[in-house]
Amino acid sequence: MADCKEIRTPLEPGLKLCKDINGVVVDSSFYKKLVGSLMYLTFTRPDLMCGVSVISSYMKRQTEMHLNAAKRILRYVKGTIEYGVFYKSQEDSAFVDFTNSDYAGDIDDRKSTSGHVFMLNSGAITWSSKKQQIVTLSTTEAEFVAAASCACQAVWLRRMLEALGDKQEGSPIFSDNISTIKLSRNPVMHGRSKHIDVRFHFLRNPWNDGVVELARVEINWLIYSQSHSSSPLSKN
Repeated sequence: MADCKEIRTPLEPGLKLCKDINGVVVDSSFYKKLVGSLMYLTFTRPDLMCGVSVISSYMKRQTEMHLNAAKRILRYVKGTIEYGVFYKSQEDSAFVDFTNSDYAGDIDDRKSTSGHVFMLNSGAITWSSKKQQIVTLSTTEAEFVAAASCACQAVWLRRMLEALGDKQEGSPIFSDNISTIKLSRNPVMHGRSKHIDVRFHFLRNPWNDGVVELARVEINWLIYSQSHSSSPLSKN
């Protein structure tokens, strides 16, 4: 891979990995070592999070399809070796979050993937791309579950910063789904939300208390999307 061709995206656009039960099986030990090394890189490279999360879902049985996807991430790393997280000392210390979700992206079990990025002083401080535990019935529900998980993280981060003497005002959580924002502010349990697991309705509590606020943002503006998609990351 030292002489491999550099590419601009960690995942092939439109690629849908699956269990590939008829594919050619590859060396499991090599694959796991490769995935483990890439997981280590995600501590400082949020742009790798989505791709590494996807390939790490296939640790039981790997085929050439999965190995090629992992090698593609290596090719991306080679072309972006100088990338990293940059913090600006002059920026406001209030943190903001960007959250999003795909819908039924896993073609094996039709579960969606949640993702978020928290920003402080213009740099990412924590990020995640993780498959949801339940099968959701709409994009609104998938985004609602993602936002609820994000709110839990926001509450924890606020407490940690306040313990360090940095008291935070209401923390914005930016999403591109208007229906999810409306649902988070509506206390009525109607047909669109009554089946959602009660733990995800936690999102309404910190919003009512002024701790977090779900706000609208265009998805093509989100820096967050790099931890959740195959789009290229800007060096700035």
